Amino acid sequence: MPEMIAPKVLSFATSLDEKTRDQAAQTASMPFVHSHVALMPDAHVGMGSAVGTVIPTLNAVIPAAVGVDIGCGMIAAETVLTAADIADLDLKSLRMSVESAIPLSPGVYNRSVDRYDFTRARLDELSALAQERGVDLSHSPTWQRQLGSLGGGNHFIELCLDERDRVWLFLHSGSRGVGNKIAQRHIKIAQQLCKRWWIDLPSPELAYLPQGTPEFSAYLTDLKWAQAFAFENRAEMMDRFVRAVEHWADVTRGELETDRVNCHHNYTVTEKHFGKQVWLTRKGAINAAEGVRGMIPGSMGTRSYVVRGKGDAAGLCSAPHGAGRQFSRTEARKRFTADDLAARMTGIEYRHGAEWIDEIPDAYKDIDQVMADAVDLVEVEHELRQLLNVKGT
Repeated sequence: MPEMIAPKVLSFATSLDEKTRDQAAQTASMPFVHSHVALMPDAHVGMGSAVGTVIPTLNAVIPAAVGVDIGCGMIAAETVLTAADIADLDLKSLRMSVESAIPLSPGVYNRSVDRYDFTRARLDELSALAQERGVDLSHSPTWQRQLGSLGGGNHFIELCLDERDRVWLFLHSGSRGVGNKIAQRHIKIAQQLCKRWWIDLPSPELAYLPQGTPEFSAYLTDLKWAQAFAFENRAEMMDRFVRAVEHWADVTRGELETDRVNCHHNYTVTEKHFGKQVWLTRKGAINAAEGVRGMIPGSMGTRSYVVRGKGDAAGLCSAPHGAGRQFSRTEARKRFTADDLAARMTGIEYRHGAEWIDEIPDAYKDIDQVMADAVDLVEVEHELRQLLNVKGT
């Protein structure tokens, strides 16, 4: 059951450290929060606001609460394939194909935008949207080559089996460098304005933009474009992943995929909660309104879930976005080795090496506990277990 752990802070997390509690309390103390912030089961310390915080605000938004990876989220595709169909196929060859199709690491983008026949339409749509809404992208001259690139950290691409032994394609990414530039620009503007107006903030990262100001309008315009970019970035990578699997499994083009779910977990939208129309920021949380489908990934080497929202009002119609870290990247590198990671990844095809130690499952919370804590928020449609994992460095 959720617990009110501080004024206007309702926590769904069984495992919660003091710093995360303090961050949530700071966020909830902002005068425009209505009616409370909800801490998701995977909540952990973040920049300014805790990751896994759902923040409803009246007439203001906090750019740093959305974060620098605007629109980050998950996409999953169910296929016609079963475990038996791929039992004799080489997973390493698929991994190498995926690594060739999708640029993986921070700052690494496509060399060309003409490799795939579906890319140009997305770029044209995003370009038209930017022009129509007056989004200035001069800070990111390479943004078109960023579409269809993964990034690093906890972003990943996976081939999975569900509880029926049906094959799923699964990946996690956001708005890449262009979204980061947009976020950093507006975070800085919010901090400058609050300083100019002599607003005393619990943290500089809680600097906000009041509705009705030009700066608020400019941020929302850029934010919506970055969210659209992130959504299309995942769709672009999934289309490339599908193409690679079609070739690998010898499936006729266009006949592999049977279902697709694409959702954000770092974003802001308008929703009605507790009688008011609010700006709802989900920082590391997915939309779990009644009937809405989403994805909750575990860590590499554990399990992930395709879920459907229950529309829990106390949880602000939201749910966790993953397992959530229990150790920082620095701490994980102190505690674990590449051999530890290899042992945890037994039976899963992945790129071995010390680069991914900080992503070891032991650095994350127990996904089983997270899902148990989320029982009021979502129902599970499918449980996925990994066969292949691809990460950027």
